[in-house]
This record gives sequence, C-alpha cells and structure tokens, in this order.
Amino acid sequence: MKLTLNMVALFAALAGIFSFSFLIAAISTDFWYLIDASKLEKMSNRTESLSSHSGLWRTCQLKSNCLPIANPFKSGTENITTSHQQLLNMHGTFVILLPLSLVVMTFGGMTGFIATLAQVYLLLIFTGLFFLFGAILTLTGLSIYIAYSAAAFKEVSYLLREKNLLEHINIQFGWSLAFAWFSFATEVLTGLAFLLMSRMVGLQPRGNSSI
Repeated sequence: MKLTLNMVALFAALAGIFSFSFLIAAISTDFWYLIDASKLEKMSNRTESLSSHSGLWRTCQLKSNCLPIANPFKSGTENITTSHQQLLNMHGTFVILLPLSLVVMTFGGMTGFIATLAQVYLLLIFTGLFFLFGAILTLTGLSIYIAYSAAAFKEVSYLLREKNLLEHINIQFGWSLAFAWFSFATEVLTGLAFLLMSRMVGLQPRGNSSI
C-alpha cells in the first residue's frame, strides 16, 4: 500500500492528540511514585495506613487527604540543607519542563493544522522540529524526575538510619509516569510525521499540492 500525504497527516494528528492527552493525564494524576508499606503495617500492627502515592504536586495517603509537596519556588529556604535544596531545585525544574511541553504541543498543533491544510513546506518542517523540541523537554523533565526520586529515596534512607525497615517497603514508579513516557514516544512520532510530510510536499510537482 502506497503511503499518501493524507495517511501521514492523519497519523500526525492522532499521534499529537494521544501525546497531549497522555501528558495531561500524567501531570494531573498522583501516581508517579508508589510506596506500599502493607508488610510493615502488619508487622507493627498499625491501624493507620503508611502506604502512599505521589504526583508532581502532592502526595496522598491511601486513607487520608492529599498534602501538597513543598513549594520549590518559595522564598525563605536559606536554613535548609544542601541536599534538600538540591531536591527543591530538581523539583522546580521538572514541574516547569513538563507543563512547558504541553504549551509547545499546543502551539505545534495550531501550526501543524495550518501547515497541513496549506501544505507549506517550511511550516511543516518547523512544526516537526517544534514537536521534537517538545519531546526533548518531556524527556529532560522525566529524566530529572527519575533522578529526583532516586535522590529523595537516598535522603530518606539516610534520615531513617534504621535501614532494615526499608526491606519491608515496596517502592516503585506508577502508571502516571508510564503515561508521560507514552506521551514522549508519541510526541517524537508526531514530529517525525510532520518532517515526512514536508519531504512529501517538497517532492510533489508544482500544481499538485492539494490533499
């Protein structure tokens, strides 16, 4: 089956929609980081739940209200430790980069819509590169979040000192992070699809550029 401009345009549109939807779902949910302490609860005969799940903005206990994570942009943090300041800086970075990727996708979607209808070669290239730039922002934000999670775990391990307790706690990344990775993948595919469209438009003979 011959690949047509219509098919590539449809693929780019669907991939862009999926990428935007996945990232919206990831940013707005609180299942980036999961802590299952059910084994520890049974050992200590605790009635309250120690398990929790966290998002970019807040952390939630299973049977209580969610609490906001420390604001990384709040002033008056001169008395905190260097490691804590580093965590705040990392947190502030990825909470900026991931929403910024949404903004990039929004503008990319608008330029992509115009470029697809008008079949403007340079605008299609710009849109493709714009989406790839957004994918870089998403990837950078995800990488910093993973590094932030590892640093936070190391900090907690040091503060607890009773490291044997950690053997009874299961810590893992959640489905919100998986959605963000899906968003990154589809964002890359969207950018590549627009670059392919630009090549197809550039190879078309003049006077045959309608979809």
